[in-house]
Amino acid sequence: MELLDSRRLTGPGLLLDREGAAIEVSYGAGEENVVEFWRERVRRLLDALGWESETIAVRPFPGGASLAITAPFDALFAACDVAEAAWTAAMAAQSGEAEPDPAATLEMLRAAIDAERDPQLVALRDGALAHGVTFLIDDRAVTVGLGTGSRTFPRPEKPEEPELSPGYAGVPPATAGRRPAHPGEADPFPPVDWTQIHDIPHTVVTGTNGKTTTVRLLASISRAAGFVVGLSSTDGVTVGGERIATGDYSGPEGARKALRDTRVDLGVLELARGGMLRRGVPLSRATAAAVTNVAADHLGEYGIVDVPSLAEAKLSVAHTLAPGGRLVLNADDPELAARGRAVAEHFRLQIGWFSLSSKTEPLASHRAAGGTAAYLEGDALILAPGSEQSERTEVIRIADFPLAHGGAARHNVSNALAAILLADALGISPVAQREGLAAIGTSPADNPGRANLIPLGKGATVLLDYAHNPHGLEALRPLVESLPAKRRILLFGQAGDRDDAALRDLAAAASRFAPDLVILKEMPALLRGRKPGEVPAILEADLRRLGVPEILRVETELAGVELALEIAEAGDLLILLVHTDRNGALERIGRKK
Repeated sequence: MELLDSRRLTGPGLLLDREGAAIEVSYGAGEENVVEFWRERVRRLLDALGWESETIAVRPFPGGASLAITAPFDALFAACDVAEAAWTAAMAAQSGEAEPDPAATLEMLRAAIDAERDPQLVALRDGALAHGVTFLIDDRAVTVGLGTGSRTFPRPEKPEEPELSPGYAGVPPATAGRRPAHPGEADPFPPVDWTQIHDIPHTVVTGTNGKTTTVRLLASISRAAGFVVGLSSTDGVTVGGERIATGDYSGPEGARKALRDTRVDLGVLELARGGMLRRGVPLSRATAAAVTNVAADHLGEYGIVDVPSLAEAKLSVAHTLAPGGRLVLNADDPELAARGRAVAEHFRLQIGWFSLSSKTEPLASHRAAGGTAAYLEGDALILAPGSEQSERTEVIRIADFPLAHGGAARHNVSNALAAILLADALGISPVAQREGLAAIGTSPADNPGRANLIPLGKGATVLLDYAHNPHGLEALRPLVESLPAKRRILLFGQAGDRDDAALRDLAAAASRFAPDLVILKEMPALLRGRKPGEVPAILEADLRRLGVPEILRVETELAGVELALEIAEAGDLLILLVHTDRNGALERIGRKK
């Protein structure tokens, strides 16, 4: 039995419908009773602390469980202590050992709650709720309202508490002393003129693949409609096209950066699975949210062990929507098609289906009943609004949408259909939708690292993409097969946090590109517990078994890019799947143009 992880949940998500704390635990066969022991002990602690109304959640997974409790939002660090203390007592009960002294445990937990509580912060949050505006908080700042209607207050730095004894309530040493002291009396906020505070429309996009391209497409559409867009994604944060942060900002921090900028009048936000599982969703008043697709990737984290449980996690994005908001889902995805309607009904949401065919279920029956949908019909992307008074509209043709690459990049057509439904939910006209979709993709700079076709001076062509899992490679394959090639040279690799079966699936997907030469890259910064050379060795063994004729290995991603460019000949297609240094890859490709 082991405590694997302990964390605050600062918003609702897969486990809870509001903020709280969660722990991940493991246990062996025959030790399953420890979960019930935990449930009993955490209930006793909650009741003794005056938290009788707080709820408990248990989500089992093979070999363990996620255990969670709701808690007052100004006591989330203490809530972690409560969950951990109950786990320590439960392990003792399961093992037949003496449990920690309940009186001493309660004394320490009450002290932790008192140290963290912040009445002024609670009052500010209550004010935001009373006035129907968003409340955003992190360790550095508090914001009421969004974008042009927001006001942000810095949170003064506080000294760390004296380190708590690792032995109190059996809390592991790793959790001791991590809580900043926040006595409310020392953290006042100035009065707020609520007449000046308001929210702005914003949308959220999640999914396994296609998130970044979809938010870029929607941002282009929104700019065509005249909005100042705050965009957060795996590529950074931009406001009105100006980059204000670089790096992976596809989590809550990126959303806050984009929505706190007072220039922004529309938010377009990418939310990755990791951030939603780790902290919950950061927003609750979005206009629309989309799930692009669900496929096996990053399995094994936070108790997500298979595709159905991953779909559950992705669909928790519904928590970001206000009642009546639009949930945009891919009807071509079996997991979303099976689950989407029930999720929309549970959260009282409107649903918008998109598909590469108007005959796909559940899109077809949804459309027949007057529901909103977007689909591909012949060579045209169609928006079919739910209103009986509205006619279906041809938004754009494939030939006029550069990212479609003549229709070969069907995954980008799917991404565009999702963006069309999001834009429609925002009230953006089909004219602006057409203009925005037509404006993106004529240069790699428009959608860097995603399906970029770049001619080289020596007569070869580069296809640069971010595909990094079997689903992503399969989505890219029609484009690869549409491109003429004397030889196909494929560069790819994988991080070390995928299991051997996932690596073999990736090798199989790569082999279906029919490469003449594969360059396997080591990813030194992403070994994640693997030994150097271990991941490339597994990939190479399967590629050889699958009949790939020539395989080379390189020590870094950029070394692989340089090798591919060096050996390229006229007529070659270089398929460079780049994840960690796209800008470095583009710089080196630029030298060869």
